[in-house]
Amino acid sequence: MDLTVPEYAYMFGFLQADGHLAQGDGQKGRLTVEVSARDIDILREFQRLTPYNSSITRRTRSTNFAETHTSAVWRLCSLEARTILNDLGLPYGRKSRTVAPPRGAFSNRDYLRGVVDADGSVGYTSRGFPFVSLTTASTAIGRHLCAYVEEVTGVRRTIARNARDGIYNVLVAMEAGQRLAADLYYPGCLALDRKQAAADSLAGWARPGMRSAYTARRWSPDEDRVLLQLGSPTAAAEVLGRTPRSCNLRMWRLRAGHVPQPGER
Repeated sequence: MDLTVPEYAYMFGFLQADGHLAQGDGQKGRLTVEVSARDIDILREFQRLTPYNSSITRRTRSTNFAETHTSAVWRLCSLEARTILNDLGLPYGRKSRTVAPPRGAFSNRDYLRGVVDADGSVGYTSRGFPFVSLTTASTAIGRHLCAYVEEVTGVRRTIARNARDGIYNVLVAMEAGQRLAADLYYPGCLALDRKQAAADSLAGWARPGMRSAYTARRWSPDEDRVLLQLGSPTAAAEVLGRTPRSCNLRMWRLRAGHVPQPGER
């Protein structure tokens, strides 16, 4: 499961947010992922990507939100598969507060799209403004998304737990939400069909009577090389025409393996 491959990075992000890894007696245990029946195609994609025996079933039950609700459940029991997932950073048992971005290199936007597909929303607010949001109990994932939002859109977000339930609610709206959705949900990517359609619908939005205040500037491999060679965010900022904060954030991401090295792109 190479997380530099977009499909596996997406799948792992989705599993961290919406999957459950259970450990039984001896070598017994299983991974389960349950989604609404309308999203069963994503489970079929996960099954296709996984070279181990697994099953997809449906079940109907009553919930707090509907008298009858039909869901689809993917089950994977292989010990080898579970060990791989656990080593990459999917804990056994309760994980909502402890889960964190994977260790080592991974395709960042694909990983975050998986997290957003499982635990986030994409679309328009009640006032008609585009947005991307994520609800998470994990400090590490909340901060990681905020760092990515700043890199892609230039908009800074901070997180604080909701006083009612201790959950983080990260919201990126207006032009920043539009740019983030376009970055995460690029053409041909693996995603929930309904959220891909919602993200695509944001492309035509324009602020009434106003122009966008900011255009995101992506990092190029040549800029990454300069940053790593200089080894100083302040010095690199002068050479590259960027802010020291932006250079510092990018250097951290490169050294931590959260983005590919210049020679890998």
